Amino acid sequence: MSHRRILSSFAALAAAALAVPAFAASPSTAAPATSPNVSTTATRAAYVGSPQDEAATKAFYDAVMKSARAKFAQQAKSGRKVTAVTVTYAVDAPTFRSQIASSTSIWNSSVSNVKLAEGSNYDFYYTEGNDSRGSYASTDGHGSGYIFIDYAQSQQYDKTRIVAHETGHVLGLPDHYSGPCSELMSGGGPGPSCTNAYPNSTERSKVNQLWANGKTSLPAAAFHTAK
Repeated sequence: MSHRRILSSFAALAAAALAVPAFAASPSTAAPATSPNVSTTATRAAYVGSPQDEAATKAFYDAVMKSARAKFAQQAKSGRKVTAVTVTYAVDAPTFRSQIASSTSIWNSSVSNVKLAEGSNYDFYYTEGNDSRGSYASTDGHGSGYIFIDYAQSQQYDKTRIVAHETGHVLGLPDHYSGPCSELMSGGGPGPSCTNAYPNSTERSKVNQLWANGKTSLPAAAFHTAK
């Protein structure tokens, strides 16, 4: 369901850098195509893992955790009792605002060591548009990142599942395309008929494990993606 990659140069970073509040450098935000239900080779290919996916997923997670952990430390230093790390996001994807809200609710009710919240001092943001690669999560590996939701892909696959899946990468989960529909990170592997937007017990446990460590230091997480 995602085609993640680390931006390869500072020029590319500048093009995708976080902008408050305009998000001026987001990918194309043109209106959806007139026939978005037609599957294309490029769109389907976005659901196939590449050799770079594993490293890119971990880079995104590490960057978001570093930012969130710094804010957690500030809160703890100020004397606030904090029981979970809060990851803050911004929304530059009005078409999918309801699905983003649903994804946030799903994850917040599924895990306890990390919480998602919309806010201005954000760790990553959601954006939307047309991209032949489909939906993906992207980071430069230095703290700037975004989740991109593709219009055409969202017409073929369940929108909330797409958003929740991509958000799973922010929380540290890799793709597992060969998994069943009950596995959120199987993404588009089970096909368009799969509408499950909830992580299973193994995925929930993994996120809690990763973010329990996130309160003190970056975990030595192993990212193994089944191809």
